[in-house]
Amino acid sequence: MAQAGLLVNCSATTHHGAFDHLQQLSPTTRIIKDQRFVQASERIFTSGGISAGIDLSLYMVEKLIGLETREEVAAEMEYQSSGANVKLE
Repeated sequence: MAQAGLLVNCSATTHHGAFDHLQQLSPTTRIIKDQRFVQASERIFTSGGISAGIDLSLYMVEKLIGLETREEVAAEMEYQSSGANVKLE
């Protein structure tokens, strides 16, 4: 997304091992290092790795469909959220 210019002047996160690379690709991106996922814009979200991506996916289910469905999906996956930290712009 950074390489495509989608994160210009936005906040974002990524895997901790890629913070420097993200900054090189998109110097104006504000990297949020202590959040599992970040809403960069109305339509763009970034996450910091595999399990953070699951947290982001469950967040999106809740946002689009509702908490009950989010809980059903997490239970079906046998996934316990980490209590995801999120920065919403």
